[in-house]
Amino acid sequence: MTAPAPSATAAASWAWGSFSRLCLATAVVTLVLDQAHKWWMLGVYGIAEKGRVAVLPFLDLVFVKNTGISYSLFDQSSTAWQLGLAAFAALASCALWVWNAHSGTGRLMAASVGLIIGGAIGNGIDRILIGGVADFFSLHAFGFYWYVFNIADVAIVAGVIGLLYDSVLRSRKDAANPL
Repeated sequence: MTAPAPSATAAASWAWGSFSRLCLATAVVTLVLDQAHKWWMLGVYGIAEKGRVAVLPFLDLVFVKNTGISYSLFDQSSTAWQLGLAAFAALASCALWVWNAHSGTGRLMAASVGLIIGGAIGNGIDRILIGGVADFFSLHAFGFYWYVFNIADVAIVAGVIGLLYDSVLRSRKDAANPL
């Protein structure tokens, strides 16, 4: 006697879970907003030619091409390095996607993973198209300047915060349940 063949739904479940639609929608919206903003800043507004533009006493707009990773660590402008980082972003995004499909616990996790995926892919596209990540927002106060960042970076940080909050929220719910 042979085991029944798995259904198409079961076979595809490794790539699609209950919250995958929300994760995908969040990733696509994040990616589109990030890339549209970068296109506008570079192509329409011309921030590269304008230099630093003061917006608020603590916020400037400026174009910085980051050829490293966070905070310009491991800064290298070689094409192989940029393609390698873009490939890593794609691989990490695929791993996060499968993790969400398998272990998706709710809307917060799905939206958070979608933010991270959309941001990672947005920065990966920059690495392929311009040889580094286009950053624009510079926060500063009292003579201290923090790193320059973009919408994709904000999405990634928000996604990580969402995942941390979700894990704490779940662990508190688990702790409240009697054995």
